[in-house]
Amino acid sequence: RSDDRMGDEIVSKEKAELVGAINTGGLDKIIEPLVKEIHLFDTFVAGTTHLEDKSVLDAIGDGDELTLRREEDNRYDDKAILIYNEDKKKLGYVPEKDNVIFSRLMDAGKLLKGRINGIEKKGSFTKIKIGIYLVDF
Repeated sequence: RSDDRMGDEIVSKEKAELVGAINTGGLDKIIEPLVKEIHLFDTFVAGTTHLEDKSVLDAIGDGDELTLRREEDNRYDDKAILIYNEDKKKLGYVPEKDNVIFSRLMDAGKLLKGRINGIEKKGSFTKIKIGIYLVDF
């Protein structure tokens, strides 16, 4: 029985450490070594010329992390994937020609993200090159 209590104490201590990490915001430090980013594809952000708030184009830089989210009600593209900057402002879309596989992955519950890997200003047009990554645990 003493072996059982010792085992229970170890499990309780591990649980307490985990709860402590969660409560102090350190969970990311526990999960971080388990997260892998798998580079899937390079493309660009579509639709930047149609942005309502173009100030978002001045607030981005190389290496910025991007959030990808499926758009439910897009009358032009039922596989549309929105792209947001780090401040959760709309940057544009994954190009329609590139979004079939990515939308299927996202619909299956996979987490995808983007990262800016180049910005080219051509007159009033801004071309934003991005990499798309699968976040795997």
